[in-house]
Amino acid sequence: MNKSQSNDPLDGITLEQILNILVEHYGWEELGRLIDIRCFNYDPSVKSSLKFLRKTPWARSKAEALYIRTLNH
Repeated sequence: MNKSQSNDPLDGITLEQILNILVEHYGWEELGRLIDIRCFNYDPSVKSSLKFLRKTPWARSKAEALYIRTLNH
């Protein structure tokens, strides 16, 4: 039996993986310019950013959208 593959680029990837990929690709400074949130601009860390993104749906959506755009670029 074949498993159907999801077309969702976020399927199977964690928020931490998304964040690490974005930081590796853009760096904190550029990431903070692209998504203007305090946890990216002032003393950024993966831990503090994950905490904020997990409890703030609009910010998480922006990070996920940037990740998708980055994949398609």
